Amino acid sequence: MLSKLIVLSCLVAVAICESKLKVDVVSVPEGCTVKSKNGDMLTMHYTGKLTDGTKFDSSFDRDQPFTFQLGAGQVIKGWDQGLTDMCVGKSSASASSSYSPYSNQTHPFWSTPAGEKRMLTIPPELGYGDRGAGNVIPGGATLVFDVELINIGDSPPTTNVFKEIDENKDMQLSREEVSEYLKKQMVAADGGQESEDIKNMIAEHDKLVEEIFQHEDKDKNGYISHDEFSGPKHDEL
Repeated sequence: MLSKLIVLSCLVAVAICESKLKVDVVSVPEGCTVKSKNGDMLTMHYTGKLTDGTKFDSSFDRDQPFTFQLGAGQVIKGWDQGLTDMCVGKSSASASSSYSPYSNQTHPFWSTPAGEKRMLTIPPELGYGDRGAGNVIPGGATLVFDVELINIGDSPPTTNVFKEIDENKDMQLSREEVSEYLKKQMVAADGGQESEDIKNMIAEHDKLVEEIFQHEDKDKNGYISHDEFSGPKHDEL
């Protein structure tokens, strides 16, 4: 009887261990000065796979990192628990969070050195549980994420700029829509008053609009589609 209890206890212990989140640190950058904590805005690149190696999602495929608030329930529990105390070097930590997608400069998230990399093995109870997610993640699936921290910020993620520009909600941006948005942003940046500097910027902003379309309108059809738009375009992921 005692031996059976011991075996049963061992089986329970194994089951508990298997259900725990596993965090493997792959690499840590030099000059590690900032670590992530609950409440921080994290910008990450990631690839998600099932345990058989099947990839179900990747920010690399979209060429767009994902930004969210750590510890706020915006992501699965395995992420909220597994991404604390991640490190970024000085250059990544100081990347500007106010970058405008309407610039020909390289996005700071893409140009800064890589931050800490981890591999998270997430049990279903800290992932999508028995329900799974759509047709790509079956119920009860253990998830494996390769994650790379790009930036740590202390402000909320950038709003869905695409939605703000797309006034007629046709999922593509015209020159007129981009032009009007830029004018509003210029005036708002000057406290709602059209100073001489702002008036001069507005007068010359047609050139900026054309630069934006040269950069964003990949198929050159005169519109910037949702897929082509490189700025913030998701409310949440």
